[in-house]
Amino acid sequence: MEEKHIQGKKVIQFNGVVREFKPEDRVHVQRIFSEGMMEMIYDTSIRGFRYHPESLLLYSAMTIAGFVLTKCWWMIVLLPVLVLCGRYLCSRWVILAYLTEAMRTDMSHMEEVYINSPNSCLWVAVLKDQVVGVVAAVHEGKNSARLKRMSVDRRFRRCGVGKALGWKVLEYAVAQGFSTVVLGTTAYSAAAHKLYQGLGFQCVAVENGHMAPSEPTFPLIGIFYRVYLNHYILEVQNIPVDLCKRQE
Repeated sequence: MEEKHIQGKKVIQFNGVVREFKPEDRVHVQRIFSEGMMEMIYDTSIRGFRYHPESLLLYSAMTIAGFVLTKCWWMIVLLPVLVLCGRYLCSRWVILAYLTEAMRTDMSHMEEVYINSPNSCLWVAVLKDQVVGVVAAVHEGKNSARLKRMSVDRRFRRCGVGKALGWKVLEYAVAQGFSTVVLGTTAYSAAAHKLYQGLGFQCVAVENGHMAPSEPTFPLIGIFYRVYLNHYILEVQNIPVDLCKRQE
């Protein structure tokens, strides 16, 4: 990493390389992706709690009802604790199901899905011979690319790795003649949204209560697991390829 000061602000610039995935990167990519997904358990269950007032109202009503029915003051303490445990366990179950499916499909067949397929690619960020991040792009729709599988080793975050990976996807989209790049994220971390917005993406829709196709279903999922799916889009027709290269 390299620190620069631009207009009085400290900017950390990634001075590694972003290159196409190689078979020997497989273990490192799977580790970074898995660790990133596991962090989503806390993100969706605890950090995301305050973004869902409908859930807060429901849990408050459950607590009040429990107190009215039992006349026990300890219910006021016990139910919120049980609610938080329920949210964490449901998030863990959902995230693990999603991770298992991803590892069974594309993350175990990266060459077939991303490298050997037309209009798709997978890149890794490498710093001092160490893989520190991953991102993929796939053709979607008539003339659009989807940015997916973005994950950065937590030890190397806030070092410009994510931005370098993002610009690689934009460079690829421009070179392939795509008109837009889209992505979806359920992250509540402000850093994730700041990264995408810094690359030029705009949030065009927010879906509340999103459920991925691979997520397990049971009666309490709707109560203890609710997330926002943020849809981002970036028009890339007017981005010169050399501009993307200069941003790496």
